Amino acid sequence: MADSAKNEKTAKPSFFKGVKAEFKKISWPGKDDLVKQSIAVVCISVVLGAIIAVLDFLMQYGVDFLTSL
Repeated sequence: MADSAKNEKTAKPSFFKGVKAEFKKISWPGKDDLVKQSIAVVCISVVLGAIIAVLDFLMQYGVDFLTSL
């Protein structure tokens, strides 16, 4: 039984054919959507960076104040 299973060759799809088939399924965003999403990412990054900078400044000021006592 094991010998007959080894002799039977199963058709294995090529890796690159599978990748090509998957790429055809992708729904790529249009130019307008891409611009809007990119602007949103940049704006959120700037706002989050500013919040982190303010928190860092406040914590540094608080630690300096506590160590100077």
